[in-house]
Amino acid sequence: MTIRMLPFLLLAASLAATSFLNAKAKQPSYVLILVDDLGYMDIGAYNPKCFYDTPNVDALAKSGMKFTDGYAANPVCSPTRFGIQTGRHPSRKDATNFFSGRRGGFFNSAPLHDRMDLEEVTIAEALKKKGYSTFFAGKWHLGPTEQFWPTKQGYDLNSGGFSKGGPYGGKKYFSPYGNPRLSDGPNGEHLPDRLAKDTCKFIETNKDKPFFAMLSFYSVHTPLIGRPDLVDKYKKRAAKVSGKEFGNEEMVWPRNKGARKVRILQKHAVYGAMVEAMDLAVGKVLDKLKFLGLDNEVVVAFTSDNGGLSTSEGSPTSNLPLRGGKGWLYEGGIREPFLIRWPGVTEPGSQSSDPVMSTDFFTTFVKAADGEPKGAGPIDGVDLMPLLKGEEKLDREALYWHYPHYSNQGGFPGAAVRMGDWKLIERFEDGKTHLYDLSKDIGERNDLANKHPDRVNAMRQKLHAWYKEVDAKFLQAKKPDGPQPWRPAK
Repeated sequence: MTIRMLPFLLLAASLAATSFLNAKAKQPSYVLILVDDLGYMDIGAYNPKCFYDTPNVDALAKSGMKFTDGYAANPVCSPTRFGIQTGRHPSRKDATNFFSGRRGGFFNSAPLHDRMDLEEVTIAEALKKKGYSTFFAGKWHLGPTEQFWPTKQGYDLNSGGFSKGGPYGGKKYFSPYGNPRLSDGPNGEHLPDRLAKDTCKFIETNKDKPFFAMLSFYSVHTPLIGRPDLVDKYKKRAAKVSGKEFGNEEMVWPRNKGARKVRILQKHAVYGAMVEAMDLAVGKVLDKLKFLGLDNEVVVAFTSDNGGLSTSEGSPTSNLPLRGGKGWLYEGGIREPFLIRWPGVTEPGSQSSDPVMSTDFFTTFVKAADGEPKGAGPIDGVDLMPLLKGEEKLDREALYWHYPHYSNQGGFPGAAVRMGDWKLIERFEDGKTHLYDLSKDIGERNDLANKHPDRVNAMRQKLHAWYKEVDAKFLQAKKPDGPQPWRPAK
């Protein structure tokens, strides 16, 4: 090497170093996929004997990290969606039931705030501050009027998100849709496929800059309507499945006259068609990322907003061995598929048993984009990066759920706390508690409350302190001089 060559070599080294630093500093793009009412046992990655075919979601699980103990923030949809958007527990804003759900019971339910206020900082707004393009497709269900819909909450584009919780207009899951935020496609176009196409179009348009795309399926929510070809496929499959389809869940509320039926066998043909169509739509997005050469760059996450529908409205799926389903505080109502593929961070095929919650997406995604996870109040979600890197456990003592309502699906008003492997459920009608060791009893059939009174008291104190922190609301008497619901001590 001559002296004359030295400046050129130094310049080349400097450029290489700059390129390396720029590559390291590049903000990740995100695709967050949220499925409506999909149960923990509804995909093959969590249930090898699953009745439904989900090869694309299963492939996503194998290419990233599968969380075995991933949870929704609430056993019904709108509160969990609030938590995903804001990183905050829905109880902080009394957004504790689907908007606007008010079902009666022996007592009146707690007050419900049925909108995500504009003062809330959404994940889209936080990322836009860092230069991201943002897109929303599908179910929103976070406010009654247009002023609360996606484009007023940080999303540049909105394909199909408005006030309704299901595809109730037009031909429902087929065009014409009757959706004020989704133009009709060709007659008979299938909604999940259309939402995936719109997501793919956004990704391609924004492939050269950081983006956040949220694909929030209306599937597999009722009405139960599937593609005819897929329905025929699952009818033939169901004919080969024998066994008892329904059992009895508990006495739903203390004053109920009888038990509620719960599906214990997966064999619903229409639901099978809906699950597979969702999976095919996921595959369309994953294929687009691969075609664009982005599959080794873009973060893809996948989860559900609550457990599978097993105790009402057709009871199309079984969550066994998990107990209960949508609308219940048992694991069947809150434990969800929870997958994250983060190229260069997650080890393909890795797994974490650390309990995580849907509120964690906000903090994790915003911090990785070099943003600050701040909101209209305290942020409850935590950064999952230590788990994604396989380095350490999270420093989080407990997870909480609060559902002071009578659910359409039969679930009782109450709350729950999980600490380690232990889970405590507290009922709001009478204050009764149940204690389960999830490491040995994932089906929550063996109530250990009487055997471990000290643990019950300690967990209950923790739960009651959390009530005060979030200003939790509770059941209300129907008449001042009538029967009074239980209340935690002040």
